[in-house]
Amino acid sequence: MEQARAGDTRLDALVRLRAPDRNSALLLVEAKRLLATRDVPAVLEQLARARDQLRTEESAVPMLVARYLAPSTRERLEEPDAAYADATGNVWITLEKPALFLRDVGTDRDPWRGPGRPRGTLKGPPAARVVRSLIDYAPPVTVPELVKRSRASTGATYRVVQFLGTEALIERAQRGPIVRVDWRRLIQRWGKDYSFLRSNTTASYLAPRGFPALLDALRSVHDLRYVLTGSLAAQWFAPYAPPRLAMVYVDRLQETADLLGLRRVETGANVLLAAGDYDIVFERARERDALRIAAPSQVAVDLITGPGRSPAEATALLDWMETNETEWRL
Repeated sequence: MEQARAGDTRLDALVRLRAPDRNSALLLVEAKRLLATRDVPAVLEQLARARDQLRTEESAVPMLVARYLAPSTRERLEEPDAAYADATGNVWITLEKPALFLRDVGTDRDPWRGPGRPRGTLKGPPAARVVRSLIDYAPPVTVPELVKRSRASTGATYRVVQFLGTEALIERAQRGPIVRVDWRRLIQRWGKDYSFLRSNTTASYLAPRGFPALLDALRSVHDLRYVLTGSLAAQWFAPYAPPRLAMVYVDRLQETADLLGLRRVETGANVLLAAGDYDIVFERARERDALRIAAPSQVAVDLITGPGRSPAEATALLDWMETNETEWRL
């Protein structure tokens, strides 16, 4: 390991890896105490300049080293095949020549994060309200406007905005509004903390006469608050394959099951009902064929974490959302 300069760029370390056949590669190391996801592009650009100034025939790979690297930071580093390591044991190094693939997993939580630091999750109804508002409405939006729109508390909104900024999922003008939302990545990130099954009280049922009878029953019950989500809802936006499971948000599980003629089962279910504290799931629903369908953003996150082929259906829906953003985003 060497300390070095590449032109006007100082490297924290220059590591040469040499194989028995004498092929070698360089790791251009930048060490940081902390590294937020939003800072990854700037650091990689700095190391790319250093690589250009080395004027070497050896392959040279940028490598970030820090006390702790969050999952989103590691994902951003893996995309351009940059290397990384942190003190908890997260390691990723991939080289073509000499051939090397080194990967190890440490922790997904910062063991040194103390109280008072920005929240590191998107768990809970207030965070869900802020996230859905950022996804469902196109920017720009100021934080006070976001508080009003999401109906989350001021403190919760600021904490979520600060966290999303460090994750490079939103971009704010200096002392100004949020001007960019990476809504696709935001839905995927939200899916790590929110799940139809884990975040709600759920029960599995059998609709004995199948989905057509279930949908007719939903159309005929006028005082029931519900929204369809998952595969059945995705059919109205991005059909993927015939749905095998109906996922429905309701207020009361057993009362809804009785109204719809569902039978409680432990195996062989074709209906999942969910109820809980996340009222946001009912908001910005739309009418399709006399049925209430959850907003595409909600359907997408439910598919990401759903059973079976749901993640593949989520990808198809997200692709549709990218192509048809004006049809679902306000």
